[in-house]
Order: sequence, then C-alpha cells, then structure tokens
Amino acid sequence: MTETSASSSGERPLAWFDLEDENRLRVGGVWRLAQVGLLSRRLERAGLSGRAVHEIDASALTALDSAGAQLLIRAVPSPDAITGVDKRYRGLLRRVADAETAATDQPRPRRPGGAGAQLALIGWRTVGAGIRMWELVGFFGLCIVAIAGVIVRPWTLDGRATFHHLQAAGLNALPIIGLLAFLIGVVVAFMGALQLQKFSAGIYTVDMVGIAMLRELGVLFAAIMVAGRSGSAFTAQIGTMSLNEEVDAMRAIGLDPVAVLATPRIVALVIALPLLTVYADLVGLAGGAVVSLALLDIGIPLFLERLSSAVDTTAFLIGMAKAPFFAAAIAIIGCFEGFKVTGSAASVGRRTTTSVVEAIFAVILIDAAFAMALSWLNI
Repeated sequence: MTETSASSSGERPLAWFDLEDENRLRVGGVWRLAQVGLLSRRLERAGLSGRAVHEIDASALTALDSAGAQLLIRAVPSPDAITGVDKRYRGLLRRVADAETAATDQPRPRRPGGAGAQLALIGWRTVGAGIRMWELVGFFGLCIVAIAGVIVRPWTLDGRATFHHLQAAGLNALPIIGLLAFLIGVVVAFMGALQLQKFSAGIYTVDMVGIAMLRELGVLFAAIMVAGRSGSAFTAQIGTMSLNEEVDAMRAIGLDPVAVLATPRIVALVIALPLLTVYADLVGLAGGAVVSLALLDIGIPLFLERLSSAVDTTAFLIGMAKAPFFAAAIAIIGCFEGFKVTGSAASVGRRTTTSVVEAIFAVILIDAAFAMALSWLNI
C-alpha cells in the first residue's frame, strides 16, 4: 500500500510513505511542516497513526523538520524504531523525542469538580454557542451576497445542479411527506372528533382540521421532514467534498464554493418547500376527510362545503408565507455544517446530526416568531 502527498513539480511525490508489511513503514521525500497536515490525514486514513507500526525506515528522507519528526515519532513505540535516518536529522529526532516524553510525563491538570466544573462547562458552552452563531451569521451574509449575484446575473446559476437538488429535495420526498401529512390529518381529526362529539359539535372537526393543516401543521411537518432528509444530505455531501479536498481545489482555481455549492441548494429548497407544503396540506385534509367520514358520517361533499365556509384563504397564505423562510434556514444551516467538516469521516456524522438539530430548532424558532408577529398584527 502506498500513500503519497501531492507533488509540487513533476511526477515524483514530494513526500510519501509505503507500508512494506504490517509492522514496517518506509518513508521518503520532504517531511516538513507544509506537508505534515496532508501526511497526518493520510496516515490516519490508512490506520497508521498513534504507535501503529514497529519500525520506520527513514533512509529515503531528503528533508525533515521538527513537525515531520514529531509525526514520525508518534507513529512508533520508541524513537529507536526509526532506522536509516541521515545523521543530519538524528539530533533533531532525539530532541523531539525528549520533548514528547517530557510532555507525556507532565501530570495532567486536575479538572475542577462540583459546582465549579458545571459553571465552567456552562461558560465554555455559552462561548462556543456564541462563536458558532457568529460564524453562522457570517455564512448567512456570504449566502446573501451569492444569491444577490444570481439575481443580478441569473445565467451564473448552475441550472443543472439546481434541478438535481430540486428533484432530490422535492420530488423524491413526496412519498414520505405524503404519508406523514395523511397521518397528521388523521390524528388531528380523530382527536377533534372524540372531543367535539361530546358536545354534539362534530361538524367543527372540519374547521379544526382545515385551520390546523393549512396554517400550521402542513408547512411545519413538511419543513421538519425536509430538514431531516435534505438538510442532512447537504451537510454530508459538502462535508465529504471538504474531506476529499475538493472544496480547497475550488478555491485554488478561483471558484467560490459558496456560490457553486450552496446557492443551487438554497434556490432548489426555496422552490421545493412551498410546493411540498401545498401537497402536505391537500394530503392532510384528505386524512381528516377520511376520519370525518368514518367517525362522524360527514361525507366528502359536506366536508368540502364546510371547509370552504369555515377556512378562508388567509390561513393558507400564512402557511405558504412561512415556507421560504423555513427552506432558506434549513439549506443555509445544512451547507454551513458541511463546510465545517474537518479531519475524518466521523466529523461528517457529527456535523450531519448537528445540522438536523439546528435546522429543526431554527424552523420552530421562525414559526414562533411568525406566531408572535401575526398575533401582534391581529391576523
């Protein structure tokens, strides 16, 4: 198995390593600070970091500094296991090994316990949340600039990518959103019918189902499903590209990753979620109609007649007005967490989970803001 770093010139790698057998690693080239980050990631992917081999043959090294020496020392149980090293680097390896040993022997600082530890933890998490919020606001600004550029120059939008994400986030989500909306309509109608029947007011079940689905539940549950499907997918896709250094390659050739990767996803989701909301509203009303027919003997013509008289278009428009805000929040958070992926594949999983939680929190926060604003406007 051979792993190499990118070479700056010609076909010969600048820095490389070769696992000759399970316990012997051969390294060569220039192991300096500029190559250490890439080499460290590739050693980790190959399972060779952290005292993973018994011996390293360093006879092919052409240059070494303290960062490269530290990487080599951390791959073997003892500095004596590094053989064949040029005499120019023996002193450096010894000094770095001594420093590593001294750092390991240092007693770890005791962690504060009790109430002090909890206060410190709360403080650190508060600071971390503030930093994340600041970074998210900065990314939101970058997205606004990118979308403004698309509005001014529509031909710069990648139409093929936008349609691809529109299909993935919209068309492919129809079965699960339809099933969920139907069940929500059934549950709302069932609960309303059980209570209203006691007062001989079963017909008002239609009012409750109509207002709840069109104004709140249709768009809310469609957004939550989209956050779970599409928001997490955005994070995983962009995060994988970050790990494969494709995002860095875009920057190197002068492309803006936010414009190329985030903008088509945001545009696609802003188009898809309102359409999914209409679909969820219709399917949810169908679920309510089925329960009304089964429990209250309210036929479909009577259900539609009561629905048209009890629910005006304002409820529907309020639900539709929320959809673009929900979609933008889900897409921006999903892309933001994708760009934050670093290190290993485990980071993709952590960021994906974080993006779903944050997106659902943002959806509920926006919904609460709408509720307060509409209450203040007496709508």
